Amino acid sequence: MSIPVDPADLRAALADFDSGYLLTTSSPRVKVVTVDPVAGDGGTLRIPGPGRGTLRNLAENPLVTVVFPPRERHGHTLLVDGSAVVEGDDVVVTASGAVLHRPAAHADGPLPPDGCGHDCAPVG
Repeated sequence: MSIPVDPADLRAALADFDSGYLLTTSSPRVKVVTVDPVAGDGGTLRIPGPGRGTLRNLAENPLVTVVFPPRERHGHTLLVDGSAVVEGDDVVVTASGAVLHRPAAHADGPLPPDGCGHDCAPVG
């Protein structure tokens, strides 16, 4: 199940997650690095110093995905797709879409604090 997240709501969504993983590509490999993004206004994420390999990949392909795994077993994963630009040693991702996702097999996961059930997950 996937629950759309408005990119403008990323700041609220990130409150439920810890570190994430930035995925970049350069033909034909995918590079994955652990990151601690800071949400900005308008659906942006600033990623401090992800490393030279990531910056090289972005010079070839600015499309990225940032994955935030759940804190709890069978919780939702936050997936953020977007495009990135390099600013000094940092990367700024502008989200084009985001979803909270977990497979149906994980429907026994934790209920959100408002108890709305397994088929919804409020952001924030």
